[in-house]
Amino acid sequence: MNSNKHWLEPDWPAPGHIHAATTLRSGGVSKGAFASLNPATHVGDDAETVRQNRQIIKAMLALPAEPVWLEQVHSNKAVDAGKTQSLVQADASFTDEAGVVCAVLTADCLPLLVCNAEGSRIAAIHAGWRGLLSGVIGNTVTAMGNQDLLVWLGPAIGSACFEVGAEVREAFIEKSAGFAAAFKECGNGKWLADIYQLARSDLAALGIDRIYGGNLCTVTDHERFYSYRRDKETGRMATLIWRD
Repeated sequence: MNSNKHWLEPDWPAPGHIHAATTLRSGGVSKGAFASLNPATHVGDDAETVRQNRQIIKAMLALPAEPVWLEQVHSNKAVDAGKTQSLVQADASFTDEAGVVCAVLTADCLPLLVCNAEGSRIAAIHAGWRGLLSGVIGNTVTAMGNQDLLVWLGPAIGSACFEVGAEVREAFIEKSAGFAAAFKECGNGKWLADIYQLARSDLAALGIDRIYGGNLCTVTDHERFYSYRRDKETGRMATLIWRD
């Protein structure tokens, strides 16, 4: 973890030519609720300020290209980032091309980074509960070829803060009884959901057990992370992956 930098690097045994990061909320030029390194164009921040923040991110991470940004809609759609020429509605992207930067934006939802053991294929996934429920992880893994994959779970809402209705829990358990362990009753018909555990259960069902990260909380760490649930009007963190 880079305590004096404006991003986190995954702690995972990916090959050396794989590069990845999650940006923090510090180090940019946005003001007010979006302070300061907000790269999201859809949250109400000034467009020119967002453009500057994206340039700051590109420079500080020494990105080989402009990230392939997505119009995220809580879907299960994964697209080939190397073949994406314009802004598309999707919640994951993958590539086997060097120099292509896969990216997702989050502020409580779970960002996942994926690579295969030899480092020839990579992906970035945006997974809120709707995306998890509809299979965004499985669709992305299938598109990658599901071959000896490593996964890093980035900063997301912690299990003590993620309150959901009974209908959310029921929808997951209807899909698989294995999801039950990710929910804890908290009264008034509400449940606390562990989004990290939901993802781990999903990955386990896909035969993936090399899973790293998953121990941060965007809601309680105000200094480093944006949180939609905490602040409503806020920026986003970018989680990015690319390879040489």
